Amino acid sequence: MLEAQPPHVIPFSSKPTRKLKVGVVDFFCGCGGVSHGLQMIQGDVEFQIIEGIDNDPHCAATYQKMIGAPCQQIDILALSLDDRAIEERMKIWKRERFDRLLLVGCSPCQGFSAHRKSVGGHDTRRDLFEAFCRIAAKVQPDAILMENVPDLFSKAYWHHFDTGRRTLKAAGYHVQSAIYNFAGFGLPQERFRAVVMAFQESFSLPHAPIQSDRYCTVRQAISHLAPLASGQSHPVDPMHVASTHREATLETIRQVPKNGGNRPMGVGPACLDRTRQTHGGFTDVYGRLAWDKPSVTITARCRTPSCGRFTHPDQDRGLTVREAALLQGFPDSYIFEGPFDDRYKQVGNAVSPMAAAGLGRFIASHLGKKDLSEFNTGAPPIPVVGPVGPGFAVTINGIKRKRVKIKDAA
Repeated sequence: MLEAQPPHVIPFSSKPTRKLKVGVVDFFCGCGGVSHGLQMIQGDVEFQIIEGIDNDPHCAATYQKMIGAPCQQIDILALSLDDRAIEERMKIWKRERFDRLLLVGCSPCQGFSAHRKSVGGHDTRRDLFEAFCRIAAKVQPDAILMENVPDLFSKAYWHHFDTGRRTLKAAGYHVQSAIYNFAGFGLPQERFRAVVMAFQESFSLPHAPIQSDRYCTVRQAISHLAPLASGQSHPVDPMHVASTHREATLETIRQVPKNGGNRPMGVGPACLDRTRQTHGGFTDVYGRLAWDKPSVTITARCRTPSCGRFTHPDQDRGLTVREAALLQGFPDSYIFEGPFDDRYKQVGNAVSPMAAAGLGRFIASHLGKKDLSEFNTGAPPIPVVGPVGPGFAVTINGIKRKRVKIKDAA
């Protein structure tokens, strides 16, 4: 069993001055991606994690083990409607211990996901975004950070976002929102995400520091790991364990070209061929990751090659939890508690610690009244000024195609 190591750190400042202490309450904390990212930041602003809040017991176990802070199971919808309960919670947080308070609220993305079969019907997970905004408006923290899928800003779900935004503005906050590709923060993965920040003073969102020609790759993230066959386990790392695939799955994987190849026509389930012929869809299914590109978006189903491009670049198997976690920006000492499949879900649903650290550096500078000019260079996020059609899939694919054309022209 690996021992948990201190989080790898991102320098913030080397000036010998009293640290500004920022208390953090991490709502919908999951396995600790945001909290760990904030813990990575060193310098004259220190983020101190007060507690996480999440109703998943396996996430809670991971969070408490790796973050070293309690994780509470609280009904967020009920809390948002109970002023007295919020006041009692604030007493537990003991805000007077800190110079500043940051509330993080990365509500479940599944209700807004473009992969849902239908947007119809009521999904209580969508209400959690607004519930968090109500809580934040009553708590009055110094900073607010939210992350979700880009389709939070789509026409179908805009009213959820706009209601939460108006709640915060009515409480005196300046609110900014945009879409980032988290690869711009050093993540070896193309992961487009909605980011919402709020402060009590006006501000502009930071740029991501890394341009597309310097994105980290799959090779940089996982090539150092020991090779495994289907069903094999690493003798030391309990997170580096390969799924035991059925023979039919293995036969399909073996025929997929190495290093970024797609499933050939006529290989694997016939329904995939019919889908590709009719509308060109599902080309990623059973596909391999490419060594020298960022990964595709890691999801809760990343264990299964039939759910996307989640096959190892060279080895005939799907990804291990360790590989998925490294592609999500977790350190190679991070341990995920719970059943085998649930560990993948925790990784896929997490906010990348790398992105959280990048955004956290900006929050630290803003709260510490530092010069923010360094955050004005790099890759600007995609601004959000109003609802966008049925979703952002076309916009994101357009960004990727444009990048490919630029490279081809060069």
